[in-house]
Amino acid sequence: MDVQYDVIIIGSGPAGLTAAIYASRANLRTLILEAETPGGKLTKTYEIENYPGIMKISGVDLAMQMMEHSTNWGAEMEYEGCEKIVPQEGYFEVHTAYGNVLTSKCVIVASGTKERTLDLPRAEEFTGRGISYCAVCDGAFYRNKDVAVIGGGNSALEESLYLTQLVNKVNIIIRRDVFRAEPKVVEKVRNNPKINIITKSLPDALVIEDNKVKGLVIRNVDTGEKTTLECEGIFPYIGADPSTEFLKDLGVLDARGYMVVDDSMETSIKGLFGAGDVVAKDLRQVVTATNDGAIAANSVARYING
Repeated sequence: MDVQYDVIIIGSGPAGLTAAIYASRANLRTLILEAETPGGKLTKTYEIENYPGIMKISGVDLAMQMMEHSTNWGAEMEYEGCEKIVPQEGYFEVHTAYGNVLTSKCVIVASGTKERTLDLPRAEEFTGRGISYCAVCDGAFYRNKDVAVIGGGNSALEESLYLTQLVNKVNIIIRRDVFRAEPKVVEKVRNNPKINIITKSLPDALVIEDNKVKGLVIRNVDTGEKTTLECEGIFPYIGADPSTEFLKDLGVLDARGYMVVDDSMETSIKGLFGAGDVVAKDLRQVVTATNDGAIAANSVARYING
């Protein structure tokens, strides 16, 4: 049969876009499938200061530059999610959310991770109107108000710093008494007068008044004591899970749902590769995602060329 593409890349974060650059420069017929916004988590990141060669850049700007670069050599982009990948003899069928069936010789999965949601009664009901998972997207709605950020990693602290430009006060709630973020970021947070750090605490319940978020009940992990924190916006950054539901029947995932790949980014299924945050590894950064994408695309070229 006539296979439509040499490689289909699922996801357009840094890993997917880098893979598209390398694949298309190798004269491979390349398609990028993106279910949401090009750039992945870059578009939700206010500022990036650790990408080599660029002292400081907004996540959106870096995403748009990568996007433009990725299609410069002929890679195509379609805004569809992936529902299923079916290995066939010598090629793959990629079934999309819109019911289309695409074919390619290889597939690179770079679908990234999905933020964990706040597990509290009525949290889903107030997502988008009091609870947000993107400070860059929704921070302006809480201008001059008090907000709470839940989490102690880089994302939580970086977005807290961004919010201080808009809101009255940021309360950071962490489960332990130490942060998991980079020391430089922690130092900035500790020195910011608009940030209040609440340690050894967990969210326990939402405070709802007049059908609006007005606060958060927090519980001390040592004493069990509960206190009410007044705030009108809540930003949870409590981890993420791999977006790999469409791979669950292929036997290429570990117990946590991350893709298991070798040094060439290939899974146990020949021609199926992984790249970026979706892969089982220790460090998930923009620079490690671009590394994965470059390796995966180079491996695809070698695979196709025999």
